[in-house]
Amino acid sequence: MQALLDAIAAMEPSTDARRIFHGRGGLHPGCEHWVLDAYPPVLLLTSFQPVEEADLASIGAALAQRWQQVAPGQPLHWVFQCRHEGRSETRLMAGSVPEPHVVNENGTRYRVHVLKGQNHGLFLDMAEGRRWVRAHVAAHPERERPGLKVLNLFAYTCAFSVVARQAGAKQVLNLDMSQGALAIGQQNHQLNEISEGASFLAHDIFSTWGKITRGGPYHLIIVDPPSYQKGSFVATKDYAKLMRRLPDLLRPGGHALLCLNAPELGQDFLQDQMRALAPELEFVERVANPAVFADVSPERSLKVLVYRAPG
Repeated sequence: MQALLDAIAAMEPSTDARRIFHGRGGLHPGCEHWVLDAYPPVLLLTSFQPVEEADLASIGAALAQRWQQVAPGQPLHWVFQCRHEGRSETRLMAGSVPEPHVVNENGTRYRVHVLKGQNHGLFLDMAEGRRWVRAHVAAHPERERPGLKVLNLFAYTCAFSVVARQAGAKQVLNLDMSQGALAIGQQNHQLNEISEGASFLAHDIFSTWGKITRGGPYHLIIVDPPSYQKGSFVATKDYAKLMRRLPDLLRPGGHALLCLNAPELGQDFLQDQMRALAPELEFVERVANPAVFADVSPERSLKVLVYRAPG
């Protein structure tokens, strides 16, 4: 785990939520199971396999030593989570976790929860996707933004919605099956003093096309589903159902942001199906992931593809 210890030794304090060490990318042999994230003021260490207590003690000592150097006199707060065989165990190792726990990213505030569950309220690997959405909406002429509509499918805690509204989108429709996630999404809007222009539907997307269609057409559609969630969405069979709908839901010249975080499915999985099911939409670009999420195989990492409707 030397690469992880080296990353800790070079760690700088951050006011923004971010990944510090990404062993999952396979660039650090022997450390593939380790991930270290900052959700200020808390550090979150995750292992994707069981680890020895002695290793945890060594990492804790390294964190404490570096914290004394970069934040003298300030307490160290860190949490450890072990994920293995579909289960997770989370332990507070030192300090405390604020409640509510609110973090920043590029000037935007988000509610997170690092002591429960495997999804903590903000996916750090999607930081560039959120940056792209903000820039894309803001790039529209100011006279167009008051009519700009965004559809946010599988919205989770609605981070895309927050940045779209901040950039000037008039209306964002957020859909997700989880009422709890959308409730946090509403809190995220309130945290950023956004009191209107966003709606929240806790519905199964595949049985809500009537409402979705009536809300359109959309300037931007964001599709960020789970890669595999039994009873909700399985990418290999369900993504096609979404792709078929895109041409009718987009306004002329509108854009779609298609996201896929399945290591076993490469970029071709999305592109081949789009050519077959929505050939009128033109591929524009793949949004780069944050540099810290570099992977030995870009095809294994998060895929974020941009498509454009004619017109």
